[in-house]
Amino acid sequence: MSSGSGTNRTFEFGRTHVVRPRGNHQATIVWLHGLGDKGSSWSQLLESLPLPNIKWICPTAPTRPVAMFGGYPCTAWFDVGDLSGDGPDDLEGLDASAAHVANLLSGEPANIKLGIGGFSMGAATALYSATCHVLGKYSNGNLYPVNLSAVVGLSGWLPCSRTLRNRMERSIQAVRRAASLPVLQCHGLGDDVVAYTHGERSAQALNSVGFQDLTFRTYNGLGHYTVPEETDEVCHWLTARLGLQGSRS
Repeated sequence: MSSGSGTNRTFEFGRTHVVRPRGNHQATIVWLHGLGDKGSSWSQLLESLPLPNIKWICPTAPTRPVAMFGGYPCTAWFDVGDLSGDGPDDLEGLDASAAHVANLLSGEPANIKLGIGGFSMGAATALYSATCHVLGKYSNGNLYPVNLSAVVGLSGWLPCSRTLRNRMERSIQAVRRAASLPVLQCHGLGDDVVAYTHGERSAQALNSVGFQDLTFRTYNGLGHYTVPEETDEVCHWLTARLGLQGSRS
């Protein structure tokens, strides 16, 4: 799939794994893995969660040269020099991955609620997709085609945070959409890969431009991985925000 930004680069995405709902299908969530990982790694964990009404789609990122590794190729949703959001943003890669995710969601039935979640670089792509949704378009100007009902980011950061305020201020509709989009961000204080401060700063950036329904959860001692306490939080939050059946709260 080309990013459509006027260049000739094409991104070949890997295998997509689907976890079908065990109960009545109410929501579909695309879940995005971290740098160097693949979709199947997360499908097993997601299948074990007590969320029978969710269909999970777990794509695999393209294999591409990554600047952070001196150009060594691995699976990555976009190119990065470091995992912080401080470096230059690979808009072409971000747009291509956000468009791939939106395309996976666009075929779902009209009555199904749609969401995006992810870990690390996958969380960054999910949060970037949230900004595309509220702005109604990608950075390249193409229209964003799906309506999101929830976004989850674990141990991640927000790409393009420096330009977000300026883009949001041009659109009253974007501010209105941002206010009504539920976002959950979780980050461990002991994260030595994506520093906690990057996650915290990303949440503050989203909050400051109008993402009012944003929850930021901190986990003491948690490194760059997930723990049952965190996945329980995600389950409760999704059940409440998406109005799923079988709430355990």
